[in-house]
Amino acid sequence: MAFPRPKPTTMETLAMERANPPFNVRKLSIAMHGSEKALVLKEKFMAEIARHPAFKLSDIHDLSKDELRERTMEKFASMVYFVTNESLETFSLRMQLIGIADPSFWTRFGVAYGLFLGALRSGATPNQLSYWIDKGVLGLNGVIGCFAMTELAHGSNVAGLETTATFDRESDTFVIHTPHLGATKWWIGGAASTATHAAVFAQLIVDGKKHGVKTFVTQLRDTKTFQLLSGVTIGDIGKKMGRDGIDNGYIQFTYVRVPRAHMLMKHTQVSRDGVVTEPPLAQLTYGALLGGRTSMVADSSNSAKKALTVAVRYAAVRRQFSSGKNEVETQLLDYPIHQRRLMPLVAQAVAMGFTGLRLQVMYEQMTQALDTMEPNDPNLNDILDKLKETHATSAGLKAFCTWACLDTIDKCRQSCGGHGYSAYSNFPLMYADFAVQCTWEGDNTILSLQAGRSLVGAWGGAIKGKKLAPGVAYLNDSSILTAKSDSSLSLSDIQRAWQCVAANVIKKAAEEYVSHLKAGRSKDQAMEICSQSRFIAAKVHTVGYIFRLFREAVDEMDDSEETKLLKTVARLYGLWQIEEQQGYFLKYGYFTAQQIDKVQDNVDKLCAEVRGVAIPLVDSFALSDHIINSPLGKWDGSVYESYFAQVQAANPAPKEHPYFNRLIKPLLERQNEDMEDPDEAMGLEDELKEMEEERREGK
Repeated sequence: MAFPRPKPTTMETLAMERANPPFNVRKLSIAMHGSEKALVLKEKFMAEIARHPAFKLSDIHDLSKDELRERTMEKFASMVYFVTNESLETFSLRMQLIGIADPSFWTRFGVAYGLFLGALRSGATPNQLSYWIDKGVLGLNGVIGCFAMTELAHGSNVAGLETTATFDRESDTFVIHTPHLGATKWWIGGAASTATHAAVFAQLIVDGKKHGVKTFVTQLRDTKTFQLLSGVTIGDIGKKMGRDGIDNGYIQFTYVRVPRAHMLMKHTQVSRDGVVTEPPLAQLTYGALLGGRTSMVADSSNSAKKALTVAVRYAAVRRQFSSGKNEVETQLLDYPIHQRRLMPLVAQAVAMGFTGLRLQVMYEQMTQALDTMEPNDPNLNDILDKLKETHATSAGLKAFCTWACLDTIDKCRQSCGGHGYSAYSNFPLMYADFAVQCTWEGDNTILSLQAGRSLVGAWGGAIKGKKLAPGVAYLNDSSILTAKSDSSLSLSDIQRAWQCVAANVIKKAAEEYVSHLKAGRSKDQAMEICSQSRFIAAKVHTVGYIFRLFREAVDEMDDSEETKLLKTVARLYGLWQIEEQQGYFLKYGYFTAQQIDKVQDNVDKLCAEVRGVAIPLVDSFALSDHIINSPLGKWDGSVYESYFAQVQAANPAPKEHPYFNRLIKPLLERQNEDMEDPDEAMGLEDELKEMEEERREGK
């Protein structure tokens, strides 16, 4: 007698998925993290925060807004120790991990260190910076900063901010003032409850003349009593979509005086006599924006990897339906359509990760060049061109990487079915916390248009014979416009495909722009009219740029099984994106319709190939159970046991029903009132019968 084959447990299933991978998971993980040192540090940080009581995450879904804010503040003391005792490189890696584990704290701490201190570093003179460090900025002992840029009526248009800073020559002070409601500082992280000082962005006015937006360090609260200073009005902007651990607030200034020395004067100076000296190279202020955008590319990759680790592990252990004579239900990950849902997203997350690593190197090199550059530097023009190109490229990358990550989180949630909708899956919080990345540090659509504007300018330079920066150098090759596929669908064929289509969509945007100029439009009007073409140019160029940086990183690796896998992942990313944007590749003739069919066939096969190693591949993302904080993504596969235990622990049965007596009991025990029948009360039926008989008699 044949007995039915027992269904493997979820833990056994995941163990089988990990058995004998064709590559070394540790070596692959090192490659993804950029170095063994970075991976070892990450593992050390994960162990530290898993044991830190303030970094408890299992109950985070059931905390109130006020409890979340208090928990956020509990973490500050430990981080102050690390920021004052670790190198900048090590501390940056620590905060990168914390950004995945607890985005609210990462943001609140980042407001003090990334934005407030960052504003000082980028805008203060050496003496000013030393002064504020002596005041306690670094150790938060004397100054807790916030970043007061955004206003109620102005966000992305920083040049249009309406808070004013008017120079008073007699007292040698600036008068910071909110002239109307729309100029109220809004969304200011840290303002509501915790900041003592703000880096206030305001219009500099000297002798009635505006000199543009500058930065002024303004004290908000008494550091001893924590009472608001005279002229400062602060409130809480309340509940948000996510990141409730951040105390976002609003600030209004009513003729608040700050010393002249509190204006950051690295670039623009105002003398005691009111003489304003503007920077000789306004482009140098671009550099301050690159750090945040660079970190957001890495954060997009890391957050996507977190969501994918959960979704892929769950898809491996979740069984649904059986096929043929197979008595054991099929793993979700074995269905081709489920592979299509997740494997391209895994490839995209890996591609963004390598892009982030290379972008960080570029940013560090650029920062070093800017710090050492003098106005008479012989390489001045080359450095400024590279700065402009990096600025525009980082704008496009920030936009399309954050959009891609947010989309990944939601697709991962949907791929987990009903359980993905539970707060304990961690997808709802991941999505709510990450959504803001598409808005802050520049609205994504506006950043895309900035990138598109730069690409239009690059095309103009290319047709004049100018040698372009590496990121857009393909525009110097006019033959790329008419390139055709060799049908190999190799990495080089894919890269050429993206360059061909990007060059064509950029050319279209540039020609539209020129046609509007010839029709008598101003430069700004012409740019606005061709916004959609600029957006498309930015999108296609950025995806191709991500693919190119990923491919370059892989090409630089030694031959190994890990490199072989990464080349497979790179092909999947490049071909999947071609499939997603196939209209452009057909429009400009790089691929024929038959070749696009071949692209689809290859994506199917690559998804199946990556599925075979999906679990060890996501293991190489090196994210602990504590960081993931989702029972659906448990490393050991104990999905249902962990899920049930967490739900039970977070939702104990109350000793007494909270609203039975007040609401449910009256409903259950209500008496149906005897309703009077109006028909019977009127005797209507008898009356109608009499009327009918009278009609008959009349006939």
